[in-house]
Amino acid sequence: MLIDAHCHLDFSAFDQDRDAVFAAAHTAGVSHFIVPGTTRKRWQQVLALGERSDVSVCLGLHPYFMEQHQRDEDILALEQALYSNPQVAAVGECGIDARFTDSWEPQWRLFDDQLRLAKQYKLPVVVHCVQANDKVSKRLRQLVLPQAGLIHAFSGSIEQAQKFLDGGFVLGLGGAVTYERAQRLRRTVAALPNDGFVLETDSPDMPLSGHQGERNEPQYVARVCRVVATLRNQTEEEVAAHSSANAARLFNLKAFQDS
Repeated sequence: MLIDAHCHLDFSAFDQDRDAVFAAAHTAGVSHFIVPGTTRKRWQQVLALGERSDVSVCLGLHPYFMEQHQRDEDILALEQALYSNPQVAAVGECGIDARFTDSWEPQWRLFDDQLRLAKQYKLPVVVHCVQANDKVSKRLRQLVLPQAGLIHAFSGSIEQAQKFLDGGFVLGLGGAVTYERAQRLRRTVAALPNDGFVLETDSPDMPLSGHQGERNEPQYVARVCRVVATLRNQTEEEVAAHSSANAARLFNLKAFQDS
């Protein structure tokens, strides 16, 4: 059984065929989906998906959409939403994207606000971290979150990975590992401990090698699993089992923990 540990199935890219996307994923062996929030206005769509038995949801404010966030109002709304929806599995997607230098300081303030809520509600965080691994890992070490979380779409070195792992975080492995040019990431994937990673797609984004320009879908997490298994010299069944166990532990998925 596979879990797609990060997929934006609430996005409008799936509005025309969302049920078919779920069906295709199930056929490919994907049995559960973690859907993170990105903006306040999309939380209701995310929560609606969470009514499905095969979906768990997270709520957060993504750094890519800084122009859509109203920090004080949205953080207050996030706290209220976490209080009112105890089924929420994590705070996120939140984090830092260093490509957007004009919003660097506001990103950090918003990230810190969400980290404090995660600590207050004893929830893991789903962290978007682009070109900021060292700074983000330092901040996470300072705060010491009780439930740690997921470093989504990790693409750094084994040394950077170890800093996150030492803090109890797991690393999200997705489409980037399928590109042969990603040699540093592939070396990192090969060296990770079995309890240090989960598989994800980031659908509809981050398409796999050979699918550039296409919509990504959760069914392709099975292909990610195949590549990761080859890199780690493990069977696909072993990689799927480790990933699903790690996701179940991280997001408190009792159905998988009890199976």
